[in-house]
Amino acid sequence: MKRVAGVRGQFYPHDCHDIEQMITKWNGILDKHIKEKSLLELTPRAIISPHAGYIYSGFSANIAHRILANSKAKRVIVIGPSHHVYIDGVSGSFMDSYETPCGDINIDLEYLKILKAKFDIGFAPKAHNLEHSTETQMPFIKHYDKNAKVIELIYGKISYKNLSKIVVYLLKDQDNVVVISTDLSHFYTLKEANKLDHICLEGVAKSDISILNRGCEACGITGVKAIIESCNILGFKTKLLDYRTSADASGDENRVVGYMSALILK
Repeated sequence: MKRVAGVRGQFYPHDCHDIEQMITKWNGILDKHIKEKSLLELTPRAIISPHAGYIYSGFSANIAHRILANSKAKRVIVIGPSHHVYIDGVSGSFMDSYETPCGDINIDLEYLKILKAKFDIGFAPKAHNLEHSTETQMPFIKHYDKNAKVIELIYGKISYKNLSKIVVYLLKDQDNVVVISTDLSHFYTLKEANKLDHICLEGVAKSDISILNRGCEACGITGVKAIIESCNILGFKTKLLDYRTSADASGDENRVVGYMSALILK
């Protein structure tokens, strides 16, 4: 069985060549303008990455994935919220491979079976058909860590503390890195979006869930809280990378979506 790239040609380009061109362009901009070049040499254990269309959030996501590649991980576990299907708990990608425009990625099915036994992870096939929160991360993984295997975990109704138990277990294995997928506020004016999003940014920067509870709006808020909870349990720290909104690409300041990327460091 293959996890088919269901939003290929919608959230990101249909062809590998076009994806590679975008990554090359983003990296050229980053290399030219980054002031803290040592940032690119860090080795994170996890990242927070946005999942909108690449023209809006790809630059932010690319920075995080580029740095994540320094880990040379054997296994990348991508965790994102379900946007289309109700899930009670967490659904895992119990398939053999994951399709991307630049070639398939092997899914670590044996490791996923271990997670299933330990955390009662289920399988809701329809949830994996068109879930962009996780799928948009895969072309970056294919580009930056060609030898890694992946696991896709899509969550629905679950507390951040229970999701954090899975994340902590994953991060205790040095072969693993984790990608937490989320966008921020949706469809406010630019001014309102900046205000709400900066609650999220501060909460992540300070690893403080109480700050997130003051009004951070994110479709993947459960995942964000889970990784912050995990940081506090494991003694990890966070580092913000980038923040922008859809207005940066579209010019529309009336209906804005926010995006951030961040590192989780040991």
